[in-house]
Amino acid sequence: MSTTVLNSPDRYTTVAVTLHWLIAVLIIGQIAGGLYMHNLPATTWKFELYQWHKSFGITVLLLSLARLGWRLTHKAPALPEGMKSWEKLAARFTHVAFYFLIIAVPLAGWLMVSASPYDLPTVLFKLIPWPHVPGIPQDAALEGIFKEVHEYMAFAIIALLVLHIGAALKHHFINRDGVLARMIPLLNKKG
Repeated sequence: MSTTVLNSPDRYTTVAVTLHWLIAVLIIGQIAGGLYMHNLPATTWKFELYQWHKSFGITVLLLSLARLGWRLTHKAPALPEGMKSWEKLAARFTHVAFYFLIIAVPLAGWLMVSASPYDLPTVLFKLIPWPHVPGIPQDAALEGIFKEVHEYMAFAIIALLVLHIGAALKHHFINRDGVLARMIPLLNKKG
């Protein structure tokens, strides 16, 4: 079978790689956009940016759920045998934390919008009306709680990104164990 369907011992599937990089690019864009628009004055430009932020956030949520489903049904390539046990534990923790956060951050944003007393609609990419989370009361205090959770988890993603990128570069340039090549198909396995 092709690597589109099954992971090989050395590589992730094409589906896993595509979802990884698509979600990564979207999350980096969401973080940059969120930091940029956070302190903007209330204008139509800021409203427009928030609509795009919500659209891409829901996209991240849906893609992340698909990625989690794919990961649960397709075994990941084994970690290199030479890794220390604490490194393997750190890698597993980081991946579990990423899966949690890439779902929880957009979900917290959706809950925040749903709780807002302003009751602003969400229209994904100016085309698809998106409902509020059912059963969430519109309450400024509740909106504030979801906003704080959304922001703190976004900063946690930033910290994990730095850790993840650093570890990937260490594996490629120092360990030369082919770990980074599993997610970058055209990369030379041994750096």
